[in-house]
Amino acid sequence: MRATRIKDPYEGTKEDQVNTIAMQMTAHGMKMECIIFRAKQDCDLDKGVMEENDFLLSLFSNKSSSKMVYVESATSLLGALRTRNISPVTTYRGDFELGPQMRIKVWVYKKTSEEKFPTLKKYSNKAPPTDKFATHEVKVDYEYKSVEDPKRVVPPEQRIKGYRYGPQVVPISSAELDAVKFKPEKSVKLLGFTSASNIMRQYYMKDVNLFIAEPGNTKAILAISALARAMKEMNKVAIVRCVWRQGQTNVVIGVLTPNLSENDKTPDSFYFNVLPFAEDVREFQFPSFSNLPPSKQPNEQQQEAADKLVQMLDLAPAGKEEALQPDLTPNPVLLRFYHSLEMKSKDPIATLPPLDATLKRITEPDAGLLNQNGVVFEEFRRCFEVKENPKLKKSSRRIIEEKPSGSDKEGEGTGAVAMDAIEYPSKVDTGKGDGYESKDIVDKQGDYSSKVTFKKEGDDESKFKVEKIGDDNPVQDFEAMLSRRDNPEWVEKAINNMKQKIISLVENSFQGDNYLKAWECLVALRKGCIMEQEPTQFNKFLYKLDKYCHEKQLDDFLEYLYQRDVTLISSAEAPESKVPECITRIWMGKKEPKVE
Repeated sequence: MRATRIKDPYEGTKEDQVNTIAMQMTAHGMKMECIIFRAKQDCDLDKGVMEENDFLLSLFSNKSSSKMVYVESATSLLGALRTRNISPVTTYRGDFELGPQMRIKVWVYKKTSEEKFPTLKKYSNKAPPTDKFATHEVKVDYEYKSVEDPKRVVPPEQRIKGYRYGPQVVPISSAELDAVKFKPEKSVKLLGFTSASNIMRQYYMKDVNLFIAEPGNTKAILAISALARAMKEMNKVAIVRCVWRQGQTNVVIGVLTPNLSENDKTPDSFYFNVLPFAEDVREFQFPSFSNLPPSKQPNEQQQEAADKLVQMLDLAPAGKEEALQPDLTPNPVLLRFYHSLEMKSKDPIATLPPLDATLKRITEPDAGLLNQNGVVFEEFRRCFEVKENPKLKKSSRRIIEEKPSGSDKEGEGTGAVAMDAIEYPSKVDTGKGDGYESKDIVDKQGDYSSKVTFKKEGDDESKFKVEKIGDDNPVQDFEAMLSRRDNPEWVEKAINNMKQKIISLVENSFQGDNYLKAWECLVALRKGCIMEQEPTQFNKFLYKLDKYCHEKQLDDFLEYLYQRDVTLISSAEAPESKVPECITRIWMGKKEPKVE
């Protein structure tokens, strides 16, 4: 839109002319978004002219559907220029139930949403180049074949979903699944109020929604405004239960925070944030510096240097525009992607240009800020001594070529891989031409636990299954036996074999040389019993192990377990357990409880 100079005083005052234009814009359904760029050097201009311009623009905002945005940097200007505006869509329209006899009509919109990376579809080049009607789409079809007869395709009417329950697979039809589904009614209900200090910011989940009164409903607007202002005055928030649409299978629990409007034309509203359930909360306990010895605690000089460094990194310093404002900061990954896509569409072999200077200000530290505060960095570097962290040596690699540790047959290959390991093909071969392939087994920390030999395709699979927990890798053998699904008895057999292995390691230990291995086996047994829903077996064994160690005068092993915080399986970890969480550590010297 091009604006001409407003005349004064031939056709009324400037204010009258702006009001006339705003009324015509409203009548024709026109909207205006005004971006005002104010650089630092603009402060030396005539402030009277700037104030008059701001006043006239504010009239557009008050009299029509117009929006003003002030920016001070090239980054903010880039974020303010939007190529498209997405019209808001209501998530919920209906009653906000405060009680049996009190309801308020509300609309719920999304306040924020995640800006996702555009999805890329697969492209097929199998169609002839001359076919103008080719869609080049890639369609994926799945076939389900019978285990007994791999050549026979199972039709949809003969298929049924199955769910694992321990070592078994339980079939459940779609009718049965639909019958047990939880089907709450569409509603938003108030559960109660609590102090705002009880709801921590880190509890918020997902996107933020905006609760507003039904547009045009005066009674609803007054009710929402009165409720929001009363909650703000008392520093309270509301806990609500939400089912956004009919047929929704889950219930959302969230918090309403009052949002009081500073504009007379905009009514008060609420911000809604989803709260986690108890199962979603992870409490991480970090030790305090006060528990460390004085030699490891920061002194006053170090604390002061750290405080200055943190204060220097403030994104909103006094008297300056806040850096990297969420509303005015574009996504650098998306901008880079679309720029590259545009270049490739014009020239498929074009090389990508270097990163734009504006995007560098988003992705890289501010060079001017670093130069201005060089003294702060030097002081922080001087106060803290930096030492090189030596690389840990990798454990020795072992090639198991003959048989697994839990096999009684000669010439068997290895069993299954540990469940918490990742396997990477190795370039090393056994060199014997025996049809085996060597792979490295890497744990989650990146350390090599071992190198084992796997069978190649076409070998008899029955030869490579672990049937007994051996001495070399008892934990891997135990997990391999648990993973077998050819017979449900393998779970019971694996648990009993691991119990015997732990007793044997403790009994045959000399000056505690087997304690570490026994503890590792005990931890694996505990994890396996939770996974296979057998907590009672582990809890009974722990009491049995305690009694055995007392009889054999192996109290040092019990102390070893106590230092490593070995506990019973509580009902919070496995619903089948009868042990409350508060007494999981009280098992040494106690009798085995009776399970009813």
